Amino acid sequence: MFSDLSAGRPLPAGRYTLLIILACMLLLSSIDAAFAHGVATGDKGYIQESSGVLIIPFIYLGAKHMVTGYDHLLFLFGVIFFLYRLKDVGLYVTLFAMGHSVTLLLGVLTNISVSAYVVDAIIGFSVVYKALDNLGAFPRWFGFQPNTKAATLLFGLMHGFGLATKIQDFDISPDGLLINLIAFNVGVEIGQILALSAILILMGFWRRNRNFMRHAYTANVAMMSLGFLLMGYQISGLILTP
Repeated sequence: MFSDLSAGRPLPAGRYTLLIILACMLLLSSIDAAFAHGVATGDKGYIQESSGVLIIPFIYLGAKHMVTGYDHLLFLFGVIFFLYRLKDVGLYVTLFAMGHSVTLLLGVLTNISVSAYVVDAIIGFSVVYKALDNLGAFPRWFGFQPNTKAATLLFGLMHGFGLATKIQDFDISPDGLLINLIAFNVGVEIGQILALSAILILMGFWRRNRNFMRHAYTANVAMMSLGFLLMGYQISGLILTP
């Protein structure tokens, strides 16, 4: 965590911060929104044309959903940013996966949904929240520290509900639906392990750098900016879409 967030001093690496934020925004704006936490067009066609129990294909789809979902990865990147013990990483990631699985299953099986724009805006907010948490903003600005475990579980619920909302737009066969959804969640967990393993290896090298804390400040400011960008994109869609 950082202790000088609100001290009024200039950013430690201001020009680098600005460049990183601009580069991330440019990259994000070039990515198809379907890769946020939605389903790609080809995968959507496969799901709609499929029927019966298809465990392996749905495990693959779940893993693909996770490793290509930049909003998932941004949030989880923030969650593990200051976690150094594998036990803690496992705990937080499991809480997120539990939440994601519960609302994905419940949302699809009970046919409960809300506007995808609203859910996606909340998911963008989850990225903003985690960046602010890493920057130590809540105790300084609001006088309290949210329970990070509860917040991780809550945002896992929202991420799963967001995907459930989009899946309900599909003409999906009820034959084998429950087993396929469970297989999909297994794939999400596998994808999550693969993605986080790569992130943790890279962060292991990064943390050895003596300027890590200064870079960490920059990275979290950039992450917060991306979260606001995601929120703005979804809120604009909500307002402008008939």
